[in-house]
Amino acid sequence: MSQQVNDRSALYRYLPFTVFMGFIGLDELIRFIAGQGLYTLEASTLYYLYPIKAATVGYLLYRFRSHYSELNSKDLANIPATLLTCGVGLLVFVLWINMTWTPGAAGAPQGFNPSLLPGQSVRIFLTLCRIAGAVLVVPLMEELFWRSFLIRSIIVKNFDTVPIGTFTWGSFLITVVLFGLEHNYILAGIMAGVIYNLLLYRTRSLAHCILAHAVTNFALAVYVVTTGKWQFW
Repeated sequence: MSQQVNDRSALYRYLPFTVFMGFIGLDELIRFIAGQGLYTLEASTLYYLYPIKAATVGYLLYRFRSHYSELNSKDLANIPATLLTCGVGLLVFVLWINMTWTPGAAGAPQGFNPSLLPGQSVRIFLTLCRIAGAVLVVPLMEELFWRSFLIRSIIVKNFDTVPIGTFTWGSFLITVVLFGLEHNYILAGIMAGVIYNLLLYRTRSLAHCILAHAVTNFALAVYVVTTGKWQFW
């Protein structure tokens, strides 16, 4: 495989993730500047960025879809295995809401609270955008980055030459820790990283990891909307 081809393959997998994280960085920068007293920022103002973020990343995933050769929907044809994967996703959800440790005195994140938005139609629209992004965009984006690109590129630079589900201690531990650090609830993130990695090794299927991740996020979305525990968003 030529270096140019490998670089493009890597780009298709890390660019959507990088753009997503860039939007998060922009969000934090705006909050920081507002915190210096330069202007007043309403608590819900930045909620309007989420549909743009989700749509932009969703577009990139759609644009690059033909390059994701490791994705195979036929992997989900085995109904018992697919149901087990859904169970794994629900397990991660149950553990997640009970592992709410945050570093230092950071406290629980504020999350997305639609009750702060003006008007029912706006609240419904942005809540649906949040659910769609969490269930349809984030699992695909993150699994392509963490369990397709990064976990294999740690093993060898030409990651496309490494079969999906190849295990090494180094790639396992590095991706688990970094996956945890990506999330507000670090311990919960590490737990999820461990379970999704184990699912990858067991099934050797990225489709199963994406499905489990989507089930986790959907269950969390239902939980948040029905309980009002917005800090999980």
